[in-house]
Amino acid sequence: MRARPAVWVLFLAALFGCLQLANVTGRDTPDSRNYLSYALSLGGADKAEATDRTIAYLCASRGETASRNHSVDVRRFRTPDPGPKVRAECRRYYEERVGRRLRAGQTSGWTAPFMSERFMRIFEVRPGYPLLLVPFVTVLGVTWGVWAAGVVVAAVGGALVYLVLRTVGAPVELSLTGQALYYVLPTGATAMRPMTEGTMMALTLAVVWGCALVLRGRRAGGLVAVSLALLFAVKHSQALFLSVSLSVAFCLIGLCRRRAGRPVGSAVKTLLKVTLGAAVGVVLLSRLLPYPSESDSLQDLLTDHFNRPDRERPWPEFLRLEASFWAEWLRRQLVKPLLLVLLAVGGWGAVRRQPAFGVVLVAAAGTGVLAVAAHPDISIDRLMVMVWLVPVVGVPLLLTGYVRDGVPGEVFRPRRPYPSHPSGAPPQTPLPGGRPPVPRSSDAGGAEITGGRG
Repeated sequence: MRARPAVWVLFLAALFGCLQLANVTGRDTPDSRNYLSYALSLGGADKAEATDRTIAYLCASRGETASRNHSVDVRRFRTPDPGPKVRAECRRYYEERVGRRLRAGQTSGWTAPFMSERFMRIFEVRPGYPLLLVPFVTVLGVTWGVWAAGVVVAAVGGALVYLVLRTVGAPVELSLTGQALYYVLPTGATAMRPMTEGTMMALTLAVVWGCALVLRGRRAGGLVAVSLALLFAVKHSQALFLSVSLSVAFCLIGLCRRRAGRPVGSAVKTLLKVTLGAAVGVVLLSRLLPYPSESDSLQDLLTDHFNRPDRERPWPEFLRLEASFWAEWLRRQLVKPLLLVLLAVGGWGAVRRQPAFGVVLVAAAGTGVLAVAAHPDISIDRLMVMVWLVPVVGVPLLLTGYVRDGVPGEVFRPRRPYPSHPSGAPPQTPLPGGRPPVPRSSDAGGAEITGGRG
């Protein structure tokens, strides 16, 4: 690989961005409207303007999606394009619904009132992603700004995968492989969506990178702390899940080292202090600030975003839903076991090649399981996207055992020695006349010479 590694990192990121031009719109979800209106309000738009521009983006996206679906519908592709009608109906629906709430006085906060105030409060405490969108939508407009922000977030996530792998000793080629895996697996597609997941993955990878640096003897505790603080601004529940998971991971690492008669190490102690302090800080801040509680999140799940009356006994219903969710999830994974296989391979590779770091990686990726356990909705697959970090980082680590350190791309193969010889030296062809050959300097002293690569 003649070009500098940074060139290849930028090349992969640019290639990924070019491929995303195939789908500039159509990635939004119902929550995207809340983040976009939040960003427009932060950018200086009043409530009416932020609402109108958000509705225009949302309905244009739905209209284009309807047109694309119609063009390949074998039964309806001959009929007129429904895109313009879908766009117009979408605008009428949202303008009437949001307008009614605005006229009723629901104008507080930064988000447009697409839903009830109780539901919108969940998004009001997540300013991180809207703040990231502000410069993009201000300079490029809504459509291209949202798309460009997605490309940047996804590209940064892939670059962080490269940095993580290089930090733990993976060769350049395999580190670039990890970056490419981040782009082609569901992590890349999810990072492109106008949601918090892409930013959450990037910050989670920044935390993992910081942990890898500290475990390697570098001073990077500040990187871990800052990344967790930024993650709190993006989605405080993910900051809590990650800090708690990592705290447990470092406790396990320290316990295993003590049982093995080894010192825990200052790196593990430092990281335990940082992550445990972050967990305590998240809990305290979420209590001191007017953040929605666990009860609010539970009622949101069970009442269709507060469109139905609150459940009097939510926990039995939640536990019943939880059990049913995991049974159905496992059934679907067994039918298409790609994720399970990649998790097993990636987890084995990470823990086998880098035991302490492997535990950190599994703990960080496990936040995807915690997120789904807290909100068991089988229709929202993006909540578990963090688990894909295990194969993204673990598979290249597994392959590092077959690549020579310092010689990227050169695979380890056992050298085949010459056939055994009584003197321990390789056989030599006698000179004409039966005279013994003159030993070469490299053969002196009976030194063993190995042949070429087998």
